Amino acid sequence: MNKALFVVSAVYAGLLTGACSQRKHRDPIVGAWLVHDFKAPFPMHMYVFNADGTMQQANPDAGDAHDSDGKGAWVADAGRVRGKWIEVMADRDTHAFTGRGEYAFQVTVAGDHLRGQGEMHLFDANGRPNGEIPTMFEGDRVIVAK
Repeated sequence: MNKALFVVSAVYAGLLTGACSQRKHRDPIVGAWLVHDFKAPFPMHMYVFNADGTMQQANPDAGDAHDSDGKGAWVADAGRVRGKWIEVMADRDTHAFTGRGEYAFQVTVAGDHLRGQGEMHLFDANGRPNGEIPTMFEGDRVIVAK
């Protein structure tokens, strides 16, 4: 290969690689958040919103020892985020399945702060509705110090 063609090929390959590695636009909700849910049995939670539309929710076992971390999905919708996560519930002593909670929510994000509301729908071990708890929450993005 002659030298000029090699240089042109290398520059072209570099441009293609650079274009592929540039960050795509991501929704402002994507990231990790410390969330205060005002009506939850244990008010402090961690939420993680992934760019692929999935999310996780966690709080300490000591806060509500009968449920698991929540896993769910979210979608951007006209300047806000709508989503739902589900947690599985069990009796820690007998290891029996006792039901599930399904939390449907709406969130708005302003910079590194979010505010939202939702409703926890509880179901017993047979899938029958077992109550609803409306809540409001707000949170702050986890940021790495500069």
